[in-house]
Amino acid sequence: MTAELVRGQNHPLSQVRLEIRVSAGTPLVAAAALSDENGRIHGVEWVAHPGAPTQPGLEVSRQAAADHRLAVDLDAVPEAVHRVGVLLALPAAGAGPVRFGAVAAPFVALTGLDGAEIASYTITGLEAESAVVALELYRRQGAWKVRAVGQGYAGGLGELLTDQGLPEAHQLAGSIDDAVAQGLARSVQASPPRAADGDRSRQTAAPALGPDQGGTAPQPGQAPPMSPYAGQTPGGPGQPAPQPPPYPGAAPDSDAVTQPSTPTAGGPIDYSHPRRQNAAPPPPPPTAPPAAPGQPAQPVAGDATGWSMDERLYNQVWGMFEDLARSTAAYRSAVDFAESRMDKELEQVLSDPRSRIGGQGDAAREAARARHAQLVAQAGQVLDRDLAQLSAEAEVVEPALPPAYARWDSPVWQAYRVPMEIPMALRLGDLHLPEADRIRIPMLVRLPLERGLWIDSGRTRSSDGSFADSHALGHLAMETAVAHAARLLAVHPAGEFTVHVIDPAGSGAQPLAPLVQTGVLAAPPALGAAGVADVLARLTQRVDLVQMAVRGGAADSLPPGFDTSQQLLIVNDFPHGFDDRAVNQLRYLADEGPAFGVHLMMVADREESSGYGPLLDPLWRSLLRLAPVPDDHLADPWVGHAWTYEPSLVPPGSQVLQQVLTQVAAARTKYV
Repeated sequence: MTAELVRGQNHPLSQVRLEIRVSAGTPLVAAAALSDENGRIHGVEWVAHPGAPTQPGLEVSRQAAADHRLAVDLDAVPEAVHRVGVLLALPAAGAGPVRFGAVAAPFVALTGLDGAEIASYTITGLEAESAVVALELYRRQGAWKVRAVGQGYAGGLGELLTDQGLPEAHQLAGSIDDAVAQGLARSVQASPPRAADGDRSRQTAAPALGPDQGGTAPQPGQAPPMSPYAGQTPGGPGQPAPQPPPYPGAAPDSDAVTQPSTPTAGGPIDYSHPRRQNAAPPPPPPTAPPAAPGQPAQPVAGDATGWSMDERLYNQVWGMFEDLARSTAAYRSAVDFAESRMDKELEQVLSDPRSRIGGQGDAAREAARARHAQLVAQAGQVLDRDLAQLSAEAEVVEPALPPAYARWDSPVWQAYRVPMEIPMALRLGDLHLPEADRIRIPMLVRLPLERGLWIDSGRTRSSDGSFADSHALGHLAMETAVAHAARLLAVHPAGEFTVHVIDPAGSGAQPLAPLVQTGVLAAPPALGAAGVADVLARLTQRVDLVQMAVRGGAADSLPPGFDTSQQLLIVNDFPHGFDDRAVNQLRYLADEGPAFGVHLMMVADREESSGYGPLLDPLWRSLLRLAPVPDDHLADPWVGHAWTYEPSLVPPGSQVLQQVLTQVAAARTKYV
């Protein structure tokens, strides 16, 4: 949940490695200043600016730009530092605006390493000011907080730094202006782009280098750079999520400023899906070997954009999803056109009485069918070519996926170690379409989960038309839930994820055995109506407490020993053991829980709760429905077809689940 700050408001920080993103409609100079408890800067070495972009725990942009990324590591700042101020100023050099009142209000966002926004602030109310203290990170009772400041200075950086007690304020402001002017003088036009991935030319404008890479804002008359966050919304298939931030020191240096180039076309396959993002921070390091003339380039795992291999693989997987969607949609459109054209031609033949009988009519019908077959064959050839390349890419990408994205039968689990950081996303299964049944696209969802999960144990129709026995299907649904829960536990650092289970009748004892025997559950599965009431009351109280603390700006006032980890509640056999009060609590957790660290996973048959009528309709709609067997129920309106979902299950006879959960339990014991 993002805290939208107003001037003077503060917000607690639970992370120390952060990124500050600045967006403005005009080039700005970004700097960061370290100060003591009184807000005084002790010397020029306490200021990170374009002339000295790195200081202990800080890294800022080397240029003036409309978009900035500032990296902060609060653990690395000196102990004498009590405040970290984010400073913005309009460049003194150039013919740009000289006061903030003449430009759009700058927007500043504070994000964690997972890319999720922690707090944001739109700096409004500025007029004659040319420099401003945007945000302030400060220590309070051993913890860090962020405050929206918005203090402007008409005298520019010199006046701002003087106000913070720096003796060499005007000399430093002059050196910053000189560094920015020299950076502008070094700007050169980019060379023409190369088709780095052979036939997969995406026909998108090449972006300017990001501000942390020496980039500047576009000059008048040039196209603006494409933002890597443009049009992106977090969520499921077809909705690429926002890119995560770099870590301190990750941004490469560059003196040359790359300006946007014009769109280029190349290769017989056009993968320019309308939502596929190709603007990159740094270019990916892996490169494909040179392709033979006339042959497509060999696919490489991690050839998408991103700040880390985790992010590049995430973007590549969703790029493959979008490419398959586009290719399939194009094929279906071509087939529909061929059929409508044949129907129209046959109608014209039949509408003329002279051509209904005899050789002339037969010849016209055969010609119409031949043209239809030719068009369909051409569309099939294009689809086969696209699928061949996507299949080759899938074969390369799948073995390179980390545990959070990998199948349970991947060798990567043999070298599993409990991670130190939370990944970007999690694999819930595979997706495929009828036209490309051999290609499986991992279904990735962003972390933390924004919606609860519903494993449908009802009489689901599998993709091959068969029906599973209700008892066997319920057992398989619980095994699916355990596999998802085990993966969630495995990809979180020790102590950062807690699982609770409600199993009123004890029917899930066998599938739950791996979780119970390894000791990774917070408590044994709750049985009976009393167990249901106890677990729901504790989790509801937790959501209420965190909600009040966050909304009141007092997150640091939570009780001592409060468990701050993400919580997952697995509910089996709903609504058995639930009374009206428990049902209302469950709905409350489904609606409010994800925003405050409590997530829900239901294993249930909707028909069994039909007695509640429309009361539970909002509950089912709020959950992401998954099936324990292959089922074509995930709709993609862009393709106009439902994707077939296959759950990610542990292979029969495999011990990988027990091995992974044993390591998780051991790491949790050391953590505690």
